[in-house]
Amino acid sequence: MASETWLIAGLGNPGARYQRTRHNIGHMVLDELLSRLGATYSRTKVGAKAVGAQLPGGPKLVFAVSEGYMNESGKPVRGLMDYFGVDPARLVVVHDELDIDYGRLKLRRGGSEGGHNGLKSITQHLGGNKDYIRVRAGIGRPPGQVNAAQYVLQPFSKDEEKDLPEFVSRTADAVESVLTEGLAAAQNTFH
Repeated sequence: MASETWLIAGLGNPGARYQRTRHNIGHMVLDELLSRLGATYSRTKVGAKAVGAQLPGGPKLVFAVSEGYMNESGKPVRGLMDYFGVDPARLVVVHDELDIDYGRLKLRRGGSEGGHNGLKSITQHLGGNKDYIRVRAGIGRPPGQVNAAQYVLQPFSKDEEKDLPEFVSRTADAVESVLTEGLAAAQNTFH
């Protein structure tokens, strides 16, 4: 029987080179959530940094970021799910989304990976199960002829940087809402 624990995974790439890039907004959001809880990560044996926590009056939570690259997110996420007995329906993945304008959020359960290699890896390691919640943080489409793969690995523009702290904070609020009020209520507030 699966536990009542939730796993919240922030997608991104490791290292200082990628720290403030569009692809790492999932890491930024989890850093914000951990800051609010006064918690810090510990290394695990599955290739991720994780910490257990609990929101006041809420469920048990595990926050995690992979220590590997975005395209390999599935293995550590699956390892943590197996270790903590987390059902895919209690997995929340925070990630960047090209198909949503910068600063906007969309929340949903399941659906297509839309070309996002981190999501593809997770779905693959879940045996094709897509029944997990995605907190999709809009980074917008690249301008002109810029390649999407290059665009996601670039730092945010100066204009985007001005709004980034508020965007990260609002995305963290959306994650908390999913966990405390449920997906439908969070969608009503944050879409």
